[in-house]
Amino acid sequence: MTQIEMIHTAADYLQSRLFPRQPEVGVILGSGLGKLADEIEDPVTIPYGDIPGFPVSTAIGHKGNFIVGSLGGKCVIAMQGRIHYYEGYRMSQVVLPVRVMIKLGIRTLFVSNAAGGTNLGYHVGDLMIIRDHINLIPNPLIGPNLDEFGPRFPDMTRPYEPALIRKAEEIAAEEGIELRKGVYVAISGPCYETPAEYRFFRQIGADAVGMSTTPEVIVARHSSIPVFGMSVITDVAHATDDEEYVTDGEAIVQAANAAADRMTVIFRRLIASLPSAGLKA
Repeated sequence: MTQIEMIHTAADYLQSRLFPRQPEVGVILGSGLGKLADEIEDPVTIPYGDIPGFPVSTAIGHKGNFIVGSLGGKCVIAMQGRIHYYEGYRMSQVVLPVRVMIKLGIRTLFVSNAAGGTNLGYHVGDLMIIRDHINLIPNPLIGPNLDEFGPRFPDMTRPYEPALIRKAEEIAAEEGIELRKGVYVAISGPCYETPAEYRFFRQIGADAVGMSTTPEVIVARHSSIPVFGMSVITDVAHATDDEEYVTDGEAIVQAANAAADRMTVIFRRLIASLPSAGLKA
């Protein structure tokens, strides 16, 4: 089955399960951040394993479901867990869910992740708006261009929608939620970063590091879909100065869970602020 056939087959199956619902907003929930799905009203849950040809999440904290329903007065389709390159999937499989959401009609994409703070001023539990990124994972657009989704050489000058960033900052100020704003660097994983790698990422301009997100953003922008991204800082570079420190996956999920309520407030209000046709780029 070709890449296009996989996209259409999965989209057709989901459409048959969702009709007459029409998702306007796509949401990708990272490690430990699936709590936002609990806010979705009148939900329909579709496990990835039920979708023909669809990859299944294997990472800690990723339940592996699409949740479709109402959030902030909009019909949303939320990924309760994502697909990672380090799980052994091809990059076309990693971004398949986003392509499918685009075929279903989303007009805006929200992405979240758990990330390590390379910025020495960051602390565990901080929320960081992603204002830009550095992609060190293979680019998902390598190979024949999917012309029905976008051009061969898409613009990436503003991968994260400035209007959504400004609105999120307004919401956070009203809610008394402190936000960081920085650059996210994506690496393949699955091992966590060495102290030397943390220093390197900081020197090239990254404030946070993780193992996801950028492929999804790239394919969304390929189709001119506006994107808003947020990282929860779940471990920090300066902790590695302690010779007893060990980066622990379970602890990272727990830290993400602890910050999920604040992120949920921002996402819900930001989605509610969108015009019903979505925010166009």
